[in-house]
Amino acid sequence: MKLPVARTVASVMGLAVFLACALAAGGEQAKEVKPPPPPPVPPLNAEQEAEFRAELNKVPFKIVYETFRENNWELFTVNPDGSEPVNLTKTPDFNELYPHVSPDGTKLCFVADEGEGETAIRNVYYMNIDGTGRTLVAKGAREPCWTGDGSGIVYLKSEHDKFTPLDYATKGLFIYDLKTGTHKEHPNKGIHHLYNIAAAPDDRWFVATVHAGMGFKHAILAIEADGMKVVNLQLPGCRPDFSADGKRIAWGASDWVLRIADFDLSGGEPKAANARDLATSREPIKIYHVDLSPDGKYYAFSRGPAHKKLGFAPEMIGIKAEGWNICVGDASKKDRWIQITSDGFCNKEPDWVPVRKSP
Repeated sequence: MKLPVARTVASVMGLAVFLACALAAGGEQAKEVKPPPPPPVPPLNAEQEAEFRAELNKVPFKIVYETFRENNWELFTVNPDGSEPVNLTKTPDFNELYPHVSPDGTKLCFVADEGEGETAIRNVYYMNIDGTGRTLVAKGAREPCWTGDGSGIVYLKSEHDKFTPLDYATKGLFIYDLKTGTHKEHPNKGIHHLYNIAAAPDDRWFVATVHAGMGFKHAILAIEADGMKVVNLQLPGCRPDFSADGKRIAWGASDWVLRIADFDLSGGEPKAANARDLATSREPIKIYHVDLSPDGKYYAFSRGPAHKKLGFAPEMIGIKAEGWNICVGDASKKDRWIQITSDGFCNKEPDWVPVRKSP
């Protein structure tokens, strides 16, 4: 005769309690059954959050990010305290992603996923910070950033003709000169499977993540900008980015930890030193896409639940990430941060907008 499920479960639980008590009575220490951790919550209480938001209200920069609204990816700007969101692109038939702002704050580069099915392709563009003057940089290209002096755009070429959102599906590193419109390939023709490239302000080094390429399983690399030197920075995780002065890098050490370290060139070869945590989270809430503010005092990042779409992680470019929002933190303290968007419209890839320099 089958026992009802409830009685079966109760019997099993009763037996477990009995065995645990018996072991303890026999002189053996029973293992403590720990309850699951509470769901992740922002680290500040209401009073602390209001104080920090008031502090951020005085910060003179803005933040640009990608967001998915009405079945379309757009680029928005917002103040660091979350006020005054503005749609820069307003293109219902055009998907803009992965914004990066020029050092002088006048332009931004981004990728656009165009076409569908067999005709789908990811291309690199740039435009003025107000959304005007859109210019194609390269077709079949990915993950652009600006050169340190703002005269060019660094980008990676797609590895395959057929489109894939896979972040490391790249081969070759190129620099586009805005003034001449010419493209120059990096001297290291073996560059392969990089993603999230970033240029140092002095244009001497790039940092990027490599996955299953260039002789590495997975690593954060420093790559000589005009030479062949490649240095493994021996950091866990991915997606590094430079501070505006080039003295620090920030990156995601895991799905749940953002870190910052000194970018040390004192020995001639770059290394990361004095690493510390900026922000932490717990499953199932991931934290990604860290970016330091132009003055180095704050950082922005994306935060949201771990789930996959078509087998791809939500932190990847072009993958919908429902429930993800933009957050801003204090770079001098661990886990002093607040969430500045709340709609959960796949808000990712924040990048700071510097104050424009006077002509």
